[in-house]
Amino acid sequence: MLHEPAAREEAEDFAADYKTKLGLRMFFVYAMVFAGFVAINTFAPSIMGAIFLFGLNFAIFYGFFLIILAVVLGVIYNNMCTAKEKELNK
Repeated sequence: MLHEPAAREEAEDFAADYKTKLGLRMFFVYAMVFAGFVAINTFAPSIMGAIFLFGLNFAIFYGFFLIILAVVLGVIYNNMCTAKEKELNK
């Protein structure tokens, strides 16, 4: 039994370089924001317990921000890559 894709993709992806560079840039943006979270927890953990917005402590707020940021970056990445593919694959 062979484990191969059901359909072979023969078309060249002209936007591959663009998608790679965009993905790496977004990864580093997210990594820096996450590194801030880790740094605060490591060097000043008392800050995380402080009430920040809407009665939530900073840790909860920052954690939800990280989750929302990941989703937003994913949507932006998808839209930008789709537009570039349409532009280059005509």
